[in-house]
Amino acid sequence: MHRRSWGRSTAGFLAGGAAVLLAATTAVAVFVAVDLYGGVVRSPGAALQNEDVLDGVPDIGAMEGGLTFFLAGSDKRPEDGSFGDPAEESGVLNDVNMLLHISQDHSHVEVVSFPRDLLVDVPECPDPAGAEGETLPAQSEVKLNSVLHHGGIGCVVATVEQLTGLVIPVAGVVEFYGVAALAEAVGGVEVCLAEPVEDDWSGLHLDAGTHTISGMTALAFLRTRHGVGDGSDLGRISNQQVFLSSLMRTIQRDGVLGDPVKLYSIAKAVLENMQLSNRLQNPATLISIARTLQDVDLGRVAFIQYPTVYTSDLTALIPAESAEVLMAALRDDVPVQLSPEAATSSPFGTVPGEQAVAPQAEASGPPVEAPDEETDAAAPTVDATPEATPPRVLPGDVPGQTGADVRCSTANDG
Repeated sequence: MHRRSWGRSTAGFLAGGAAVLLAATTAVAVFVAVDLYGGVVRSPGAALQNEDVLDGVPDIGAMEGGLTFFLAGSDKRPEDGSFGDPAEESGVLNDVNMLLHISQDHSHVEVVSFPRDLLVDVPECPDPAGAEGETLPAQSEVKLNSVLHHGGIGCVVATVEQLTGLVIPVAGVVEFYGVAALAEAVGGVEVCLAEPVEDDWSGLHLDAGTHTISGMTALAFLRTRHGVGDGSDLGRISNQQVFLSSLMRTIQRDGVLGDPVKLYSIAKAVLENMQLSNRLQNPATLISIARTLQDVDLGRVAFIQYPTVYTSDLTALIPAESAEVLMAALRDDVPVQLSPEAATSSPFGTVPGEQAVAPQAEASGPPVEAPDEETDAAAPTVDATPEATPPRVLPGDVPGQTGADVRCSTANDG
């Protein structure tokens, strides 16, 4: 992978990658994708160890089976003028890390955010700057956000594969400037604040209530850490999920999928601000992935924060016991359901708002607590599929929300 300066990303723009996939489901999107791939100056592709999983993906039709897609947001200070903490951090950092899992039957999607301060073991990785066959040494107990600088996006993906037990054949690295262009392209994203937010660090100053944000205001909303929740990166992730869920609702509600101008703007924003792995360099692959997502109900799109606990010195995070429950559900390809405790309140700074879209939890059948438990008969889905997989209820310490949930960010008063 060619080394270059990457701007600080936001999780909102990471959702932009998913937005493009969703948007590219019409005939005009096919034309737009091909046109953009021919005309936009793009970064070179990145090699992944398991990218051959996509062999046989159809040119345009929806791909068969499931897929796991990793998106990292990176930053290099001070050249990019990012909204991070330049006094605290330096170098190329993957501060935002999201895993998008599409189920085998395309009926549910999970988006898992991994905290930047999570301690991980890094396997031996190919050296993206070295000669063919040269490798970088393995590392133990380093922060996740340091891995991009160590070995590129391929090494980040290999690390997350080792952590989760999942195969990840496609990935991307995105620039923070893209979120401004993305929010503009969809006509703004509506977010809810339970309290006024005044954050000089990010430049975010918003009153309590509902706001439609775009451009640099959207960027500041997604970058704010000191202004929301408990002031931590975990609070920032919860705040970003407020934006992500609203972005998904906006795309479905406002007819973005059928608007050629918005489709083109979204695709251009992503392609100009994203480095894609080798198998995503083909626009037909993007379109095939998109067609697997176009009919997923928002109530079956779960935005989940990877559960962690602090180390004894409070300087880093390690996986909580419930992390394996979450990863087992993804590996088993069963839908997940947030516990009532997690759905009612977040320890990191969001509260329930009004319910904009009714989730389809009932259509998934009764919840299942034990990972190995099977149900012979489940309630039919909306399309009357006879044997729907019942959801697996996650432990109460796994925070998150669905795409149908409206939640409001709280201010950090500390």
